[in-house]
Amino acid sequence: MGYFRELPNILYQSPLLDKNSSRDYIVIKNIFRRAKLLDYLTGSATALNQYTIGDGERPDTIAENLYGDARLDYVVVLIAGITNIHHEWPLQDYQVYDYALQKYGSESEMLSTHHYETFEIRDNLDRQILPPKLIVDEEFKIYGSRSKYPSDTRYTLRAQTGYRQLDDKDEYTVKTDNIAHAVSNIEYETEENNKRREIDILKNGYLQTFLNDLRDVVRYDKNSSYITSSLVSTENTETVNP
Repeated sequence: MGYFRELPNILYQSPLLDKNSSRDYIVIKNIFRRAKLLDYLTGSATALNQYTIGDGERPDTIAENLYGDARLDYVVVLIAGITNIHHEWPLQDYQVYDYALQKYGSESEMLSTHHYETFEIRDNLDRQILPPKLIVDEEFKIYGSRSKYPSDTRYTLRAQTGYRQLDDKDEYTVKTDNIAHAVSNIEYETEENNKRREIDILKNGYLQTFLNDLRDVVRYDKNSSYITSSLVSTENTETVNP
């Protein structure tokens, strides 16, 4: 990943067994500089577009498609706010099944109910009584239309399959009135994976500005350990604390 080329270096006291003395240092990348970079990204919203990751797409293929350079894969990852590519990048469709099978142990458990999600309910004045997609359990219920004023108030359940007027009752429940539907474990994992497909990307016109700013953000200011803007040194602990 080209990102590591952008990070500054740090001279670190050598932990190697074959070092000659405590004055031996090795050059490593200062990965802790990332925190300062993430602070900068919070102010970049106007330069972003929404992007849906296609099945099998990787950061490098997206960077090649968007910016003409696969080595800019780190720009895709940073702008998306991803800190762990293995857990936060979406799986391919066929991998979701394998992941769920491993997680839940069997196909029957994969098909078991993970949770319930509400349908939208509105009254005859088009006022929302129950929002859609609330996560609830099978004991969930709401007060019915019978207790409402005026007496001709009626509730309508709205689902993708169509609208259904509810009977005039004191209460509506998941079990008797189907005001929420069951979401299986495999459906839940599929939906969570689909959420990871929706990311922010940097508009092409802002790319060079972003790269320039990135290099400014991660470079070192002058201090007691400063060598250059891209290199500092740690203290020699064996000298400071003999």
